[in-house]
Amino acid sequence: MPEPALELAFGRGALHLALPPEAEPTVLRKAALPKLPDNLAGIRHAFDHPVGSAPLRELATGCASACILICDITRPVPNRLFLRPMIETLIAAGILPAAITVLVATGLHRPNEGEELAELVGDPWVLETVRVENHFARDEAAHVDLGATSTRSTPVFIDRRFAEADLRIATGLVEPHFMAGWSGGRKVVAPGVAGHQTIRTFHSARFMEDPLAVQCNLVGNPLHEEQLEIVRKLGDIYALNTVLDEERDLVFVSFGEIIASHLAAVDFVEGATVIEAPRRYHTVVTSSAGYPLDKTYYQTVKGMVTPLDILEPGGTLIIASECSEGFGSEEFRAAQERLVELGPERFLATLTAKTLADVDEWQTEMQLKPMRVGRIQLYTTGLTGEERRVTAVEIVPDLDAAIAASLKRSGDNALAIIPEGPYVIPVCRQRQAAA
Repeated sequence: MPEPALELAFGRGALHLALPPEAEPTVLRKAALPKLPDNLAGIRHAFDHPVGSAPLRELATGCASACILICDITRPVPNRLFLRPMIETLIAAGILPAAITVLVATGLHRPNEGEELAELVGDPWVLETVRVENHFARDEAAHVDLGATSTRSTPVFIDRRFAEADLRIATGLVEPHFMAGWSGGRKVVAPGVAGHQTIRTFHSARFMEDPLAVQCNLVGNPLHEEQLEIVRKLGDIYALNTVLDEERDLVFVSFGEIIASHLAAVDFVEGATVIEAPRRYHTVVTSSAGYPLDKTYYQTVKGMVTPLDILEPGGTLIIASECSEGFGSEEFRAAQERLVELGPERFLATLTAKTLADVDEWQTEMQLKPMRVGRIQLYTTGLTGEERRVTAVEIVPDLDAAIAASLKRSGDNALAIIPEGPYVIPVCRQRQAAA
């Protein structure tokens, strides 16, 4: 049988890799997981057999209002599969459609509107039946002040529409997150619908530079611990958590109390996502996971951070990202410009004294992590010349040529290829054992 094609997720398609004949690739991808045979049946079963709570219909009975959080366009959450049956269950339990709000948990990202909102929701019936609105973190009047967290004094401001709803439900995708350990669950609440003061506090350098604020780690992770305290401050919250395979098909769904149901999804996906590599590599080739995550350079940084455990110090990390929407926010661009102007050490020094991080500068701070380890190269088709300059990494016009050059430069023909980028977490057990 012929060898399967070597490809990287890129935009809505894939990039085919043509490696030199001497290359010795190791492809690292998620373990195969069985798809749900019937998505709707699986979702309704989760509603009826929740984790740590009563069934959804019972939770909704007697409630006058409900707020359902959904992730923004940067996450490929299958909203089209579960929003309608969830809303139908709430209506059947007696909540009026006019009293149900679907709230896009944008954090400090831009709102999703028009055709993009229709794509995000994925079901015209939902848009016609209930209110679908965006969260605006900078609208201070739209938030409830819940005081500060007990350990790290994070000010807690939460969108009033969610905080004051009788029934509060977060929905999302459980996947590795390069700061909070895992996405989904409590993260959809904060930063999802938190005020800018909350978001900027736990994205400050004292959190970002904590060695436990890394992908796939919840133990002692300061971001996770703050998120847990925030959801407990709010009171009863429930969550629907999904897990997708490499084809973006549904393989797992859980519903129930927000913390317990999220942990159930983490337990399910962790073994398939954290992949053991036999060694570290001088050449690592990865992606930004394709659409929608690779729409911006801002999101691309995630794919630079997640494979660091298998990159040899001084090695080359090559990442492919379409960046079809360009760079990201103006605030992120400004942070990148400061990085280019000041250099990594001086840029980091400007962050460490701040209580509140400037908006989106934390992504630039995270980019420093791979830059400390090795050489970072980016293949993209979507950035202007000026945007490419302020990426602060090396732009390569030919992906195959960059790979061949890295192999030659290192004198090591072995390379790791991670087609799905930050959705896969490679670890080198040999390195961890020696640490």
